Amino acid sequence: MRVLLWHVHGSWTTAFVQGAHHYLVPVNPARDADGLGRARTYDWPDSVTEVPLEQLADAEPDVVLLQRPRDLELARAHLRREPGADLPAIWVEHNTPRGDVADATHPLADRSDVVLAHVTNFNEVFWDSGRAPTTVIEHGVVDPGLRWTGELPRAAVAVNEPVRRGRVTGTDLLPHFATEVPLDVFGMGVRGLGEHLGLSPELLTEHDDPPQARLHEEMARRRVYLHPLRWTSLGLSLIEAMHLGMPVVALAATEAAEAVPPGAGVVSTRVGVLRAALRELVNDHALARETGLAARRAALDRYGLGRFLDDWDQLLKEVT
Repeated sequence: MRVLLWHVHGSWTTAFVQGAHHYLVPVNPARDADGLGRARTYDWPDSVTEVPLEQLADAEPDVVLLQRPRDLELARAHLRREPGADLPAIWVEHNTPRGDVADATHPLADRSDVVLAHVTNFNEVFWDSGRAPTTVIEHGVVDPGLRWTGELPRAAVAVNEPVRRGRVTGTDLLPHFATEVPLDVFGMGVRGLGEHLGLSPELLTEHDDPPQARLHEEMARRRVYLHPLRWTSLGLSLIEAMHLGMPVVALAATEAAEAVPPGAGVVSTRVGVLRAALRELVNDHALARETGLAARRAALDRYGLGRFLDDWDQLLKEVT
Protein backbone atom coordinates (compact mmCIF):
# COMPACT_ATOMS: atom_id res chain seq x y z
CA MET A 1 0.00 0.00 0.00
CA ARG A 2 1.24 3.51 -0.82
CA VAL A 3 0.74 5.70 2.25
CA LEU A 4 1.20 9.46 2.04
CA LEU A 5 2.02 11.33 5.24
CA TRP A 6 3.83 14.49 6.25
CA HIS A 7 6.85 14.23 8.54
CA VAL A 8 5.33 15.97 11.56
CA HIS A 9 6.26 13.90 14.62
CA GLY A 10 9.65 12.21 14.30
CA SER A 11 9.32 9.56 17.00
CA TRP A 12 5.78 8.51 16.05
CA THR A 13 6.63 8.41 12.34
CA THR A 14 9.74 6.35 13.03
CA ALA A 15 7.53 3.63 14.50
CA PHE A 16 4.84 3.96 11.82
CA VAL A 17 7.21 3.54 8.85
CA GLN A 18 8.55 0.23 10.20
CA GLY A 19 5.50 -1.44 8.63
CA ALA A 20 5.26 -3.34 5.35
CA HIS A 21 4.03 -0.48 3.18
CA HIS A 22 5.57 2.11 0.87
CA TYR A 23 5.62 5.48 2.64
CA LEU A 24 5.56 8.74 0.68
CA VAL A 25 6.87 11.79 2.54
CA PRO A 26 6.51 15.25 0.94
CA VAL A 27 9.62 17.39 0.64
CA ASN A 28 10.19 20.96 -0.55
CA PRO A 29 13.42 22.95 -1.06
CA ALA A 30 13.07 24.75 2.27
CA ARG A 31 12.55 21.46 4.14
CA ASP A 32 10.09 23.27 6.35
CA ALA A 33 6.88 22.06 7.99
CA ASP A 34 5.18 21.74 4.59
CA GLY A 35 7.85 19.41 3.25
CA LEU A 36 10.36 18.25 5.83
CA GLY A 37 11.18 15.05 3.98
CA ARG A 38 12.98 12.10 5.51
CA ALA A 39 14.26 12.31 9.07
CA ARG A 40 17.90 13.19 9.62
CA THR A 41 18.20 12.21 13.29
CA TYR A 42 16.06 9.04 13.20
CA ASP A 43 16.73 5.73 11.47
CA TRP A 44 14.12 5.24 8.73
CA PRO A 45 13.95 2.28 6.32
CA ASP A 46 14.37 2.52 2.54
CA SER A 47 10.60 2.06 2.13
CA VAL A 48 10.24 5.78 2.94
CA THR A 49 10.48 7.84 -0.26
CA GLU A 50 10.64 11.60 -0.53
CA VAL A 51 8.19 13.10 -3.03
CA PRO A 52 8.52 16.75 -4.11
CA LEU A 53 5.47 18.63 -2.91
CA GLU A 54 4.56 19.78 -6.42
CA GLN A 55 4.61 16.16 -7.66
CA LEU A 56 2.21 14.68 -5.11
CA ALA A 57 -0.55 14.31 -7.70
CA ASP A 58 1.69 11.93 -9.67
CA ALA A 59 2.59 9.82 -6.61
CA GLU A 60 -0.78 8.01 -6.66
CA PRO A 61 -1.13 7.24 -2.93
CA ASP A 62 -3.69 4.68 -1.82
CA VAL A 63 -4.39 6.57 1.40
CA VAL A 64 -3.35 9.84 3.00
CA LEU A 65 -2.63 10.36 6.69
CA LEU A 66 -3.49 13.81 8.01
CA GLN A 67 -2.06 15.02 11.31
CA ARG A 68 -2.97 18.74 11.40
CA PRO A 69 -5.26 21.18 9.57
CA ARG A 70 -2.36 22.27 7.37
CA ASP A 71 -2.04 18.72 5.98
CA LEU A 72 -5.62 18.89 4.78
CA GLU A 73 -4.92 22.17 2.97
CA LEU A 74 -1.74 20.79 1.38
CA ALA A 75 -3.44 17.59 0.28
CA ARG A 76 -6.24 19.52 -1.41
CA ALA A 77 -3.83 21.89 -3.16
CA HIS A 78 -1.24 19.39 -4.38
CA LEU A 79 -3.19 16.15 -4.80
CA ARG A 80 -6.09 18.03 -6.35
CA ARG A 81 -8.39 15.57 -4.58
CA GLU A 82 -10.48 15.89 -1.45
CA PRO A 83 -9.25 13.56 1.33
CA GLY A 84 -12.11 11.38 2.44
CA ALA A 85 -14.39 12.11 -0.49
CA ASP A 86 -11.95 11.35 -3.33
CA LEU A 87 -9.13 9.55 -1.53
CA PRO A 88 -9.20 7.30 1.56
CA ALA A 89 -7.97 9.33 4.53
CA ILE A 90 -7.19 8.98 8.22
CA TRP A 91 -6.55 11.86 10.61
CA VAL A 92 -4.05 10.92 13.34
CA GLU A 93 -4.77 13.10 16.36
CA HIS A 94 -1.59 13.43 18.43
CA ASN A 95 -2.62 16.38 20.56
CA THR A 96 -4.81 17.23 23.47
CA PRO A 97 -7.42 19.97 22.78
CA ARG A 98 -6.45 23.56 23.49
CA GLY A 99 -8.40 26.55 24.70
CA ASP A 100 -11.78 25.88 26.29
CA VAL A 101 -11.18 22.15 26.71
CA ALA A 102 -14.69 21.23 27.83
CA ASP A 103 -16.09 22.52 24.54
CA ALA A 104 -13.15 21.74 22.27
CA THR A 105 -14.48 20.61 18.90
CA HIS A 106 -12.20 18.70 16.55
CA PRO A 107 -11.62 20.11 13.03
CA LEU A 108 -13.20 16.94 11.62
CA ALA A 109 -16.29 17.08 13.83
CA ASP A 110 -18.65 17.96 10.97
CA ARG A 111 -17.37 15.22 8.65
CA SER A 112 -18.05 11.49 8.54
CA ASP A 113 -15.81 10.52 5.61
CA VAL A 114 -12.42 10.67 7.39
CA VAL A 115 -11.56 8.30 10.24
CA LEU A 116 -10.19 10.06 13.31
CA ALA A 117 -7.52 7.92 14.99
CA HIS A 118 -6.59 9.16 18.46
CA VAL A 119 -3.26 8.08 19.91
CA THR A 120 -4.61 7.81 23.47
CA ASN A 121 -7.93 7.07 25.10
CA PHE A 122 -7.55 10.36 26.96
CA ASN A 123 -7.62 12.22 23.64
CA GLU A 124 -10.73 10.42 22.46
CA VAL A 125 -12.55 11.31 25.69
CA PHE A 126 -11.50 14.96 25.75
CA TRP A 127 -12.04 15.90 22.10
CA ASP A 128 -15.58 16.51 20.86
CA SER A 129 -15.26 14.49 17.65
CA GLY A 130 -18.78 15.19 16.44
CA ARG A 131 -19.80 13.03 13.45
CA ALA A 132 -16.30 11.75 12.74
CA PRO A 133 -15.86 7.98 13.16
CA THR A 134 -13.20 7.49 15.83
CA THR A 135 -10.81 4.82 16.98
CA VAL A 136 -7.81 4.66 19.29
CA ILE A 137 -4.45 3.23 18.24
CA GLU A 138 -2.07 3.60 21.15
CA HIS A 139 1.58 4.41 20.65
CA GLY A 140 4.24 1.91 19.73
CA VAL A 141 7.98 2.45 19.62
CA VAL A 142 10.99 0.74 18.10
CA ASP A 143 12.50 -1.09 21.07
CA PRO A 144 15.90 0.48 21.84
CA GLY A 145 16.69 -2.48 24.12
CA LEU A 146 17.41 -2.76 27.82
CA ARG A 147 20.20 -0.20 28.10
CA TRP A 148 19.81 1.36 31.53
CA THR A 149 22.95 1.53 33.66
CA GLY A 150 21.90 4.34 36.00
CA GLU A 151 25.57 5.12 36.58
CA LEU A 152 24.89 8.84 36.94
CA PRO A 153 22.83 9.88 40.00
CA ARG A 154 20.85 12.37 37.96
CA ALA A 155 17.39 12.62 36.38
CA ALA A 156 16.83 12.76 32.62
CA VAL A 157 14.09 14.90 31.09
CA ALA A 158 13.26 14.82 27.36
CA VAL A 159 11.15 17.69 26.07
CA ASN A 160 11.10 19.88 22.96
CA GLU A 161 11.00 23.68 23.16
CA PRO A 162 10.49 23.90 26.93
CA VAL A 163 11.00 27.67 27.05
CA ARG A 164 8.42 28.46 24.38
CA ARG A 165 5.87 25.87 25.55
CA GLY A 166 6.22 26.74 29.23
CA ARG A 167 3.46 25.39 31.45
CA VAL A 168 2.29 22.92 28.79
CA THR A 169 5.52 20.97 29.27
CA GLY A 170 5.76 21.61 33.00
CA THR A 171 8.84 23.77 32.51
CA ASP A 172 7.95 25.89 35.54
CA LEU A 173 8.10 22.76 37.73
CA LEU A 174 11.71 21.93 36.89
CA PRO A 175 13.26 24.17 39.61
CA HIS A 176 11.33 22.19 42.26
CA PHE A 177 12.98 18.99 41.05
CA ALA A 178 16.42 20.40 40.23
CA THR A 179 16.95 21.36 43.86
CA GLU A 180 16.27 17.71 44.75
CA VAL A 181 18.40 15.98 42.09
CA PRO A 182 20.41 17.46 39.19
CA LEU A 183 18.61 17.38 35.84
CA ASP A 184 19.80 16.64 32.31
CA VAL A 185 17.30 18.07 29.81
CA PHE A 186 17.37 16.68 26.27
CA GLY A 187 15.44 17.93 23.25
CA MET A 188 15.03 20.51 20.54
CA GLY A 189 15.24 24.13 21.63
CA VAL A 190 16.55 23.53 25.15
CA ARG A 191 19.43 26.00 24.88
CA GLY A 192 18.96 28.82 27.36
CA LEU A 193 16.59 26.83 29.57
CA GLY A 194 18.83 27.04 32.63
CA GLU A 195 19.18 30.78 32.30
CA HIS A 196 15.43 31.10 31.71
CA LEU A 197 14.74 29.27 34.98
CA GLY A 198 17.61 30.81 36.93
CA LEU A 199 19.29 27.42 37.41
CA SER A 200 23.03 26.90 37.33
CA PRO A 201 24.64 24.26 35.06
CA GLU A 202 25.26 22.17 38.18
CA LEU A 203 21.50 21.88 38.70
CA LEU A 204 20.35 21.74 35.05
CA THR A 205 22.45 20.70 32.07
CA GLU A 206 21.16 21.29 28.54
CA HIS A 207 21.57 18.71 25.73
CA ASP A 208 20.22 20.30 22.56
CA ASP A 209 18.69 18.06 19.87
CA PRO A 210 20.81 14.90 20.03
CA PRO A 211 20.18 12.14 17.43
CA GLN A 212 17.78 9.51 18.73
CA ALA A 213 20.45 6.83 19.18
CA ARG A 214 22.61 9.22 21.21
CA LEU A 215 19.58 10.38 23.18
CA HIS A 216 18.78 6.82 24.26
CA GLU A 217 22.40 6.13 25.15
CA GLU A 218 22.67 9.21 27.32
CA MET A 219 19.24 8.88 28.94
CA ALA A 220 20.04 5.30 29.97
CA ARG A 221 23.08 6.48 31.92
CA ARG A 222 20.88 8.58 34.19
CA ARG A 223 19.38 7.00 37.29
CA VAL A 224 15.75 8.01 36.68
CA TYR A 225 13.49 9.57 34.07
CA LEU A 226 11.37 12.59 35.01
CA HIS A 227 8.18 13.39 33.06
CA PRO A 228 6.76 16.76 34.25
CA LEU A 229 4.50 17.44 31.25
CA ARG A 230 1.09 18.92 32.05
CA TRP A 231 -0.91 18.92 28.86
CA THR A 232 0.52 16.78 26.10
CA SER A 233 -1.22 13.70 24.79
CA LEU A 234 1.45 11.23 25.93
CA GLY A 235 5.11 12.03 25.40
CA LEU A 236 6.78 9.19 23.49
CA SER A 237 9.95 9.94 25.42
CA LEU A 238 8.24 8.49 28.49
CA ILE A 239 7.51 5.22 26.67
CA GLU A 240 11.05 5.14 25.25
CA ALA A 241 12.54 5.64 28.72
CA MET A 242 10.48 2.72 30.01
CA HIS A 243 11.71 0.56 27.12
CA LEU A 244 15.28 1.47 28.09
CA GLY A 245 14.60 0.06 31.56
CA MET A 246 14.49 3.42 33.33
CA PRO A 247 12.38 3.97 36.45
CA VAL A 248 10.03 6.88 35.84
CA VAL A 249 8.59 9.69 37.93
CA ALA A 250 5.69 11.41 36.20
CA LEU A 251 3.12 14.10 36.78
CA ALA A 252 -0.30 12.42 36.83
CA ALA A 253 -1.65 14.32 33.84
CA THR A 254 -3.37 13.20 30.62
CA GLU A 255 -2.47 9.56 29.83
CA ALA A 256 0.54 9.16 32.16
CA ALA A 257 -1.40 7.32 34.86
CA GLU A 258 -2.46 4.69 32.30
CA ALA A 259 1.02 4.34 30.84
CA VAL A 260 2.89 3.80 34.12
CA PRO A 261 1.42 0.95 36.19
CA PRO A 262 2.20 0.40 39.89
CA GLY A 263 5.74 -0.78 40.40
CA ALA A 264 7.07 0.85 37.23
CA GLY A 265 7.53 4.26 38.80
CA VAL A 266 5.71 6.97 40.71
CA VAL A 267 2.84 8.99 39.23
CA SER A 268 1.26 11.79 41.25
CA THR A 269 -0.13 15.31 41.07
CA ARG A 270 1.71 16.16 44.30
CA VAL A 271 5.08 17.76 43.65
CA GLY A 272 6.27 16.73 47.11
CA VAL A 273 5.56 13.06 46.34
CA LEU A 274 7.41 13.32 43.04
CA ARG A 275 10.39 15.01 44.69
CA ALA A 276 10.58 12.28 47.33
CA ALA A 277 10.38 9.59 44.64
CA LEU A 278 13.23 11.18 42.68
CA ARG A 279 15.36 11.36 45.81
CA GLU A 280 14.67 7.75 46.76
CA LEU A 281 15.38 6.34 43.31
CA VAL A 282 18.54 8.37 42.83
CA ASN A 283 19.85 7.24 46.20
CA ASP A 284 18.98 3.55 45.76
CA HIS A 285 20.49 2.01 42.63
CA ALA A 286 19.02 -1.44 43.32
CA LEU A 287 15.50 -0.04 43.74
CA ALA A 288 15.93 2.01 40.58
CA ARG A 289 16.97 -1.10 38.64
CA GLU A 290 14.05 -3.17 39.92
CA THR A 291 11.58 -0.39 39.13
CA GLY A 292 13.09 0.15 35.69
CA LEU A 293 12.79 -3.52 34.80
CA ALA A 294 9.10 -3.39 35.74
CA ALA A 295 8.72 -0.28 33.57
CA ARG A 296 10.28 -2.06 30.61
CA ARG A 297 7.98 -5.08 30.97
CA ALA A 298 4.94 -2.80 31.08
CA ALA A 299 6.06 -0.81 28.04
CA LEU A 300 6.78 -3.89 25.96
CA ASP A 301 3.40 -5.34 26.85
CA ARG A 302 1.32 -2.26 26.06
CA TYR A 303 3.39 -0.21 23.64
CA GLY A 304 5.23 -2.85 21.66
CA LEU A 305 5.93 -2.16 17.99
CA GLY A 306 4.25 -5.37 16.77
CA ARG A 307 0.88 -4.52 18.30
CA PHE A 308 1.12 -0.94 17.00
CA LEU A 309 1.82 -2.00 13.41
CA ASP A 310 -0.88 -4.69 13.48
CA ASP A 311 -3.43 -2.14 14.64
CA TRP A 312 -2.45 0.24 11.86
CA ASP A 313 -2.49 -2.48 9.21
CA GLN A 314 -6.04 -3.35 10.21
CA LEU A 315 -7.22 0.27 10.05
CA LEU A 316 -5.52 0.90 6.71
CA LYS A 317 -7.23 -2.16 5.24
CA GLU A 318 -10.60 -1.07 6.55
CA VAL A 319 -10.25 2.46 5.17
CA THR A 320 -8.98 1.45 1.73
